[in-house]
Amino acid sequence: MVLFKRKTAAQKEMKLLEKKEAKLLKKRKEKKESGLNRLLAAKVPDKLQHTLDVGFEKAFNLIFAKGTGVIEKTYNKKAMENEFKINEYTNEVYGNRKSLKKFKKNANKAGNANIFLSGVSGIGMGLAGVGIPDIPVFTSMLLKNIYQIAIHYGFDYKTEEEKYIILLIIEGAVSYGEHFEEVNKKVDMFIESSEIPVDYEQKEQIKKTSGMLSKELLYMKFLQGIPIVGAVGGAYDIAYMKNISDYAKLKYQKRFLLKCIDKENKLNDGQKKKRHKNFLKKQ
Repeated sequence: MVLFKRKTAAQKEMKLLEKKEAKLLKKRKEKKESGLNRLLAAKVPDKLQHTLDVGFEKAFNLIFAKGTGVIEKTYNKKAMENEFKINEYTNEVYGNRKSLKKFKKNANKAGNANIFLSGVSGIGMGLAGVGIPDIPVFTSMLLKNIYQIAIHYGFDYKTEEEKYIILLIIEGAVSYGEHFEEVNKKVDMFIESSEIPVDYEQKEQIKKTSGMLSKELLYMKFLQGIPIVGAVGGAYDIAYMKNISDYAKLKYQKRFLLKCIDKENKLNDGQKKKRHKNFLKKQ
């Protein structure tokens, strides 16, 4: 008599991921404003928020319409896709935690490299006193990072569905409190269903995501526009890129693990039906 069913590698990894998610939810309950932000609050021009909103909106619209191909020239997409296929085959053969962790390792490697590049770019532009013009560069690096994470987990980032989840992930990564909980639920609903809401409009989601990004980056982009001192603001690009990268990696890993678990369940159901069929034949 079997008292309990042994957990698969994917189920064990999912258990660890759920603990990470719980910690993140707790951490995002409320935002603690930094002393630097409080100091800059009175100095930031009223028009800057609107300027940033429009800047991010234009950047997302342009990249989704024409810029993805340009971003793809900065990395070897084919090699990454081939590596995923090799890792996928290895995981199908062995199905252990070691084979599963290869996907996470590659996603982490890509994320860390892009965080570093974002920091170098942000500090360089900050030294030159470039704040607002940095937005297209920051947005491109942000999307490049998520694109590479998507590839390492086997997802095609060019579909409308993927653009939807990418925008949601970015919005969620820079949100706190009830707003974060709301966006996080939307992300998880998509992960479960892979379906876009019937009333979804990409332009409206771009506005929401851009608004949250500009609100979060407002003080740092203002500071980045001041020569020399702006390097401090530029350095914060690293922190924001890391937050978004970590959230993206968490959600893409979750999607991937759920796919693995779903495959295992279908395989087990198929084996059960086959055993039952063989049993009936013997009767």
